[in-house]
Amino acid sequence: MFPIRDHNPSLRKPYVTWLLIAANIVMYLLTLPDTGGGQTLWAHLALYPVAIMHGEYLWGLVSHMFLHAGLLHLGGNMLFLWIFGDNLEDQMGHGGFLVFYLLAGLLAAAAQIATAPMSSVPMVGASGAIAGVMGGYLLMFPRARVDVVAIFLVFFKVFSLPAWLTLGLWLALQLFGGFSMTGSEGGVAYWAHAGGFLAGALLCLPLFLKRGGTHFWAVTHGHPPHAAATYAPTRIPRVRR
Repeated sequence: MFPIRDHNPSLRKPYVTWLLIAANIVMYLLTLPDTGGGQTLWAHLALYPVAIMHGEYLWGLVSHMFLHAGLLHLGGNMLFLWIFGDNLEDQMGHGGFLVFYLLAGLLAAAAQIATAPMSSVPMVGASGAIAGVMGGYLLMFPRARVDVVAIFLVFFKVFSLPAWLTLGLWLALQLFGGFSMTGSEGGVAYWAHAGGFLAGALLCLPLFLKRGGTHFWAVTHGHPPHAAATYAPTRIPRVRR
């Protein structure tokens, strides 16, 4: 089950969100194995907790946010950024959102390093920073509608859920994975996700208070402060045996 869109249109063009998506795609193409020096560049820019603890490869704290381990890894992260990033950029402004995104990514990396400081497993991906975007989104728009698609074998179903349920379930899965595994076992940095999510909510708190705090919720009832988007019913063709 994963989100495909929300019903929360932004009122300004999300240039920074578009720029971040473009930067991630460009870095993915530059670090493809078939690209000359791509694997070397990927290895050089990844984040290694043990190196950070020894004061080496410090640029990895930022550069790892623009690397991905495969097309599905890239596509999933960019989908989440596309869905949730524009609304926070709308509220924070372009510069404010960029600073927020990078800080959330740094704090997500710090959370992962804290759980396995001597790990030599490379950490890559924008998911920590994007988890921060999701945390901020949940604080600002807990009842915004998010369309998700559920896939079970060959059966598909698209339905709409409030953001607090969609993102709350996602956070619960990260915490479960973090407590049941060590470090980045299984190839997923669960603590970076959970840490980034909580960091994003905290970093977004000043904006929330500036908007009036709980009064903002009372006025909007947790919905976007503008008319929600409407979509035609999503039709998925039936697959016969």
